[in-house]
Amino acid sequence: MNVDDFDFDLPSSIIAQRPASPRDSAKLLRVADGLSDHTARDLPQFLRPGDLMVFNDTKVIPARIKGKRGEGKVEATLHKNITPDTWKAFARPGRKMKLGDRLTFDGGFAATVLEKGEGGEITLKFDSAGEALMALLEKNGAMPLPPYIKRTNLANAEDASDYQTLFADKPGAVAAPTASLHFTPELMAALKERGVDQVLLTLHVGAGTFLPVKVDDTRDHKMHAEWGEITEMGADKIDKVRNAGGRIIAVGSTAMRLLETAADDNGVVQPFVGDTDIFITPR
Repeated sequence: MNVDDFDFDLPSSIIAQRPASPRDSAKLLRVADGLSDHTARDLPQFLRPGDLMVFNDTKVIPARIKGKRGEGKVEATLHKNITPDTWKAFARPGRKMKLGDRLTFDGGFAATVLEKGEGGEITLKFDSAGEALMALLEKNGAMPLPPYIKRTNLANAEDASDYQTLFADKPGAVAAPTASLHFTPELMAALKERGVDQVLLTLHVGAGTFLPVKVDDTRDHKMHAEWGEITEMGADKIDKVRNAGGRIIAVGSTAMRLLETAADDNGVVQPFVGDTDIFITPR
């Protein structure tokens, strides 16, 4: 499909810079016989007993860090974990960096540039690893907000809470599965009362989700790979609900992406652990 087919005018003045409060008061557009306006808390009335909602339990890490390369300022957004001490990252100014460069980040931790890719992507090997590195990120990093969310500096403490879902459990994402941000304990209780069940999968959303599509045809666009997991128990639950006639409702494109990756040719969801780089577009 031609990328221009997706163009539309969205004035910056109507892009919310803070979430709705409470979260389930966010607007919901229902597409049925026609279009109708609702809020997220109205969702249970549109679902059926026996339906299954699939949520992504990834947890966003404060992966945006600032520091220096020599005397020059640098900024990096980690987007994919390779080993306990090694991450793929998008850096500014990435094109000026050289293999072997030492980057020293705010808080006193450092990394070496191992590889350079396209579009400012680099591979960083940190002096710290695993839990020690995570602790440094938690203390000195910031949430990597989407580019349409404007802040005068890095994301603030309020963003650290706002940009995390109710289901956040497994650290590794550098972007929130945004569809899940609208769910509250009250809404989940209402869904349960309605007879709607839930299952969790994990897809660590990467910073590639923020990158612009620079090709004219969607078939030429290469998606960044993201790591995901559907457990044997989760896959079995999904397949049993589907076989019983219940609907499988993916909450957001991240959950849908992993379901599509794990499903076989017969539509049966299999247990899955690994990377996915599929690009979902309209037929």
